[in-house]
Amino acid sequence: MAEAAEQGTRVVGVEAERVKREVLGIPGQRKHRERVAKPLTSRAKEPGTQQRTYRYRFYPNDMQARQLVQTFGACRWVYNEGLALRSNAWREHRVAVGFAETCRALTGWRRAEGTAWLQDVSSTVLQQSLRHLDSAFSRFFRGGDKPPKPKTKHRSRDSATYVRTGFRWREDPRRPGTGLVTLAKQKDPLDVRWSRPLPADVKPVRVMVTRDRSGRFFLSVLVEERIASLPPAFVVDTRSPKAVGLDLGLATLVTLDDGTTVAHPRLLAKYERKLARLQKDLHRKRQGSRNREGVRQKIAKLHALIGDIRNDRLDQLTTRLVRENQVLVVEDLAIANLMRSSSGKGRRRKAKLNRAIIDAAWGGLLRLLRYKCGWYGRTLVIVDRFFPSTRRCSACHAKGERLDLSVRSWTCGECGVAHDRDVNAAVNLRDEGLRLYRLVSTALPPGREPPTVIRASEVSVPAAAA
Repeated sequence: MAEAAEQGTRVVGVEAERVKREVLGIPGQRKHRERVAKPLTSRAKEPGTQQRTYRYRFYPNDMQARQLVQTFGACRWVYNEGLALRSNAWREHRVAVGFAETCRALTGWRRAEGTAWLQDVSSTVLQQSLRHLDSAFSRFFRGGDKPPKPKTKHRSRDSATYVRTGFRWREDPRRPGTGLVTLAKQKDPLDVRWSRPLPADVKPVRVMVTRDRSGRFFLSVLVEERIASLPPAFVVDTRSPKAVGLDLGLATLVTLDDGTTVAHPRLLAKYERKLARLQKDLHRKRQGSRNREGVRQKIAKLHALIGDIRNDRLDQLTTRLVRENQVLVVEDLAIANLMRSSSGKGRRRKAKLNRAIIDAAWGGLLRLLRYKCGWYGRTLVIVDRFFPSTRRCSACHAKGERLDLSVRSWTCGECGVAHDRDVNAAVNLRDEGLRLYRLVSTALPPGREPPTVIRASEVSVPAAAA
């Protein structure tokens, strides 16, 4: 075994089972083999339904709050222990440990004397924490994400996921879509503020309980419902799909191809002085004191207010755009690359630029557009990031020289048309998006709807002439 670990070869078979049982302390499968096999219940969603999450705020009593805080800590501890078990098993013994082995190890942790407090938390919630760890490893193995890291109390989100066997749902017959939600290991139902009802006669598939830094508790309910598509949006008196080009920026948050602009809220700049004052007060307080905790709560509540305002504005904007247009065209932005930290002479200016990009929440806007287009039968076209939308004339398609960010308007040297920088980019994006949309639509079999998302990099056709 030591020679295999040094050579880096994977240990499998009987030797791997022995290492898991004797060295790593993972219980065997004897209990599961003796159990009578039962047919598996299908968890696939019904045809024609889509998964949708409804988020509500609830107010737990003192006993529920203590139990939920304990649950958050247990989920975090189990996640870290599962991560350490899988990492050490491969690094020291070259043995691969999966989700099933970590679940068996969880049984041993719950029975051990030093960690018997895990029995106060529902086992299904802890298993879901291990499933999240397994999903993180799967994303890493596919090459789409970084390796999972341990969770910490002060930086990781407090959350717990309850599957169907971890909660009870009883719908109120007088108010369809609302009811009583009782979590495992709790006797009383949660005091949920039903801001809007769930779909009538639809049982929740999964619920997630979260707590933000300001101390607010939220209940996210996942259901499978049939979302009716919106009627197709056509240009007046034609059968051409109505399209809109969206140019994201910092001077204005969004510029449409018809010249309409959506102002940048600049919420961080609006509350900058108040945040700076509270941060100074925080650093003056003694570590671990009640006064310091009070100031930290004020900072968390202010950040929660900023986030709520930003999310509400983006939600209203994206809903309006999806309802009014059939095709929405955006540019493929490399947001992570744009926010890379810099050093040297211009680091202060770059830090302000990164702060403005965070405040604009481009990623959140694109995420909302993506799933809302899927809900309501719209198409989101993502144009290649190297498409010259800014320096190409939307009238004659002549490509000009690169423009500095300070240049907000320019005149085409070929046809003499004056352009606003952002409006011209939005028009070019709309035209290129419509071209890609028609190419994909005409290649589909008769009667088949265009896809929800069309990426220029996935369309195997030559690019449009500049």
